[in-house]
Amino acid sequence: MLGRFLEYSIATPDIRASLEFYSKLGFSQAQVGEAWPHPYAVVTDGRICLGLHQAFDAASGITFVKPDLLRHLSLLEKLDLNFEIRRLGNDVFNELAWLDPSGHLIRLVEARTFSPAKHPGTGTSLCGYFLEIGLPAPQRTVAKDFWEKLGFVGIDEFDARVPHVSCTSDSITVGLYEPAHLPRPTLLFDAGDVGGTLARLAEAGILPAGQVPSPLRRLPAAVITAPEGTPILLMPESAAA
Repeated sequence: MLGRFLEYSIATPDIRASLEFYSKLGFSQAQVGEAWPHPYAVVTDGRICLGLHQAFDAASGITFVKPDLLRHLSLLEKLDLNFEIRRLGNDVFNELAWLDPSGHLIRLVEARTFSPAKHPGTGTSLCGYFLEIGLPAPQRTVAKDFWEKLGFVGIDEFDARVPHVSCTSDSITVGLYEPAHLPRPTLLFDAGDVGGTLARLAEAGILPAGQVPSPLRRLPAAVITAPEGTPILLMPESAAA
């Protein structure tokens, strides 16, 4: 339905500061094209690609590639989506965007905006193994139904350390969480030995900053926050399983 996951798009007021931060975490920079008129960069750990957008009207969201986007418009319209962005034509970079029931932006573009990047190593950064994009969802059942209509498979994970709904596809997993646990979109990582991870991050000049979800506060979990405000949750292996 949506095509293939491209990037988690992040609005940043200072792309240089964001790039420096993710580089310290061990992310590699990809070669970007000229689809966007604003400053744009992409970093990856080999599993998740983060698109950094510096523009006055930039909005964070989950971006997918859907070739021949115009041809698929009628199918998307049958879902009664309210398009926030509808930029289609022969002389523009085709793009559609709408909000999920919790207000999170979903964007479709017709072509890749960066070249596939080869990340050295085994698909990890100093943060560990990327798990999912966590989204606050006040009405998880409603949000689950919505993501399933888009082709995701929703699995209730209410017995997990942090209860949530896991919505999976063949290219990305989106977690739906109580806002009390994740108040804003968050990148979740299995950090394994969190103490060792925090020590390595400290050597890189990065310290914990942010509130850990209450179910994890008795565990060695931590949150670090990127300069543009993106929370990154580091969980021990026992909580990520």
